[in-house]
Amino acid sequence: MRESFNEINITPLTDIFLVLLIIMMVIAPMMDQQGLNLTVPQAVKEQSQKEFKTINFYVSADGRYFLDDNEVALEDLSTVISDKLKTCPDGLSIVPEPNSEHRSVVKLIDVARSVGVSSVSIQGN
Repeated sequence: MRESFNEINITPLTDIFLVLLIIMMVIAPMMDQQGLNLTVPQAVKEQSQKEFKTINFYVSADGRYFLDDNEVALEDLSTVISDKLKTCPDGLSIVPEPNSEHRSVVKLIDVARSVGVSSVSIQGN
């Protein structure tokens, strides 16, 4: 008859754990030396906000255009905008009346784009 095997020999398991422990103890100090060299950015002082120089148009409910409280005819829009663009290069700002027609605002945007205005903003009341 065969004898039953009732005991577990843990000596090889203990040897493996001790070897792994020694390896980890040797490698752990080397892991602290590796890494990325990062530089922390310095605090930047907030710059004063730039004052934008825009051409400000007002569009009335009946489709008339006003620049600085002066009425501008539709035929003269391109020349007025191109002249004003030299001193106000930051774009065009349009303030339409709440009941003004979209057609009038779109015409003004088209004329502004044709003379070289790159940014247009529409402000609500």
